[in-house]
Amino acid sequence: MTIFDNNQTQESISGSNFNPNPTTSATLKEHVAISMQNYIKQMNGQSLNDVYDLVLTQVEEPLLRAIMEHTRNNQTKAAQVLGLNRGTLRKKLKRYNLL
Repeated sequence: MTIFDNNQTQESISGSNFNPNPTTSATLKEHVAISMQNYIKQMNGQSLNDVYDLVLTQVEEPLLRAIMEHTRNNQTKAAQVLGLNRGTLRKKLKRYNLL
């Protein structure tokens, strides 16, 4: 089993139509799939542990930064955009030293 869902093959992402440049029209899902595939290859058979937490940590900080920039650091708006409670947002911002 691959990291791709049933509707998308590895070839459709890694083929000639996929450009990993973030300015292209590639979806976030495609970028994540390629990044995960590359990460697993780079591990070169080493044991993988806590990958879920690793991915969430790697994604959460840039997500928070982007949304805070988008909302001009308005925590109430950012919490609404993210679908989080404002207190939860503040906790996450503190975790990544974004406050």
